[in-house]
Amino acid sequence: MSEKSSSSGSDEDVDPESGQPLELGGILSKWTNYIHGWQDRWVVLKNNTLSYYKSEDEREYGCRGSLCLSKAVITPHEFDECRFDISVNDSVWYLRAEDPEHRLQWIESIELHKAESGYGSETSLRRHGSMLSLTSAASALSATSTSSFKKGHRLREKLAEMETFRDILCRQVDTLQKYFDSCADAVSKDEFQRDRALEEEEDDFPATARSDSEYNHNNNGSKEKLYPPASPKGMNGIDFKGEAITFKATTAGILSTLSHCIELMVKREDSWQKRLDKELEKRRRVEDAYKSAVNELKKKSHYGGPDYEEGPNSLINEDEFFDAVEAALDRQDKIEEQCQTEKVRIPRLTPIPPGDAYSAVSKHRYATKVEEMVQNHMTYSLQDVGGDANWQLVIEEGEMKVYRREVEENGIVLDPLKATHAVKGVTGHEVCHYFWDTAVRFDWETTIENFNVVETLSDNAVIVYQTHKRVWPASQRDVLYLSAIRKILATNENDPDTWLVCNFSVDHEKAAPTNRCVRAKINVAMICQTMVSPPEGDKEISRDNILCKITYVANVNPGGWAPASVLRAVARREYPKFLKRFTSYVQDKTAWKPILF
Repeated sequence: MSEKSSSSGSDEDVDPESGQPLELGGILSKWTNYIHGWQDRWVVLKNNTLSYYKSEDEREYGCRGSLCLSKAVITPHEFDECRFDISVNDSVWYLRAEDPEHRLQWIESIELHKAESGYGSETSLRRHGSMLSLTSAASALSATSTSSFKKGHRLREKLAEMETFRDILCRQVDTLQKYFDSCADAVSKDEFQRDRALEEEEDDFPATARSDSEYNHNNNGSKEKLYPPASPKGMNGIDFKGEAITFKATTAGILSTLSHCIELMVKREDSWQKRLDKELEKRRRVEDAYKSAVNELKKKSHYGGPDYEEGPNSLINEDEFFDAVEAALDRQDKIEEQCQTEKVRIPRLTPIPPGDAYSAVSKHRYATKVEEMVQNHMTYSLQDVGGDANWQLVIEEGEMKVYRREVEENGIVLDPLKATHAVKGVTGHEVCHYFWDTAVRFDWETTIENFNVVETLSDNAVIVYQTHKRVWPASQRDVLYLSAIRKILATNENDPDTWLVCNFSVDHEKAAPTNRCVRAKINVAMICQTMVSPPEGDKEISRDNILCKITYVANVNPGGWAPASVLRAVARREYPKFLKRFTSYVQDKTAWKPILF
């Protein structure tokens, strides 16, 4: 993926004349869908809008999609340093830049356009103003219904009583204070008069005789001078006893009302606390339901997004991965069944060279490697699996048996697979020919999306590149391999006629690995032996007298991060289907043709 960015005007982010952010355009990889994956698109950032086109040349025909950035959320990816996501409500764009520096440039430019749009920034207040004034806020508060406070009327009544008692108590306190002040003044004046009278009596003694009425005669015969009682100013109009009784009643009323208020407030507090607890519980349940709904919505709306495809940080769990793969395979099977019923095969007149042309060792740069592979398969692949306890029989359907040995390396499933099958009416030469011939590959192979011969090494060896149909959420796989067909020369006259096709991975400059597919590694062989039963009497050998014993071995490294259980389940499902489909195809193709030994 390549990227180039351009902006109109100067190199600054903001136009000095208009004060608006400059336009930004360039190539970004955009996630299209789970079938086509990442595709390069020409992306333009202008006037707070992000638009994309299939290419820069197609801008004049209109954009293929756009997003308003006013309320957009930009999220840099946690693991992928080149990726960032832009979401507006339920719409999400997954974008990848060429490198982290370009990603940062795009994010900063988008944030700048978003800030200048007038939302979520200081400029929004200056540009649009506040929609809620203090007056409207006050009116909203004044318009609040008071019906919810009707249950508190008893408390308001008690508080009104408290206010009345406070006024009465204040007046009574003022009255009593005046009385106490007058009493204090009277006592002071009385003491002052007594002291002054004593001083005058001492100065005038013996003075003129005083009448007995001015003295109080005590029981012991002494006399005490009588003074008129002091009358404090303002005391004549005060009923001290009545005031005291009223004061006591007022304080008692206050204490009683306070007790009622406290009791009512405690009851109301308990009631409000219970209501608050209920509201909090309801709010918690609503929030949990909302979060669950949002998560489900995101999962459903973005289930086909790049975060749910096969990868080291995939959000899909193993069970969901298996269900999705199985559903995709079921859909492919239905499509293939429909195609088979509607399709009329065009006969292909592909001449089959004689067996001697395939028995000789070819001369090309991979000849030594091919010969090594052929010898290894003839030595080890035909060995009986019965004595090896590591082989497990996973499928047995009639003459077909499929064995597997579980092997993992760095978490990647590398299970060797071996299948044996017996097919009537065909020879080993015919089976191997149709398995190797690239001209008829699409007739029986339903998992291939693209297929081409990269290089022809010889008459019996070619280098092939093929991409397989994607089964979401698994990543798409491709494979580059050398395919060679050989007739194995018999060492004695009792050996059956044996043919072999071996496919093993190689490298080639014309088919280098890409980011679009995960490159798988294979080492596959199909070994076919022809068994002939003698015909009755002088009859010629017919297809009823021949039987082909097939031994198919496969060592595949799928690469990637697909769960081991899913890979094993897919292998168990697909390999038997492949053998039955292919052998049925060979039987149909050769049914009315001369026998090819």
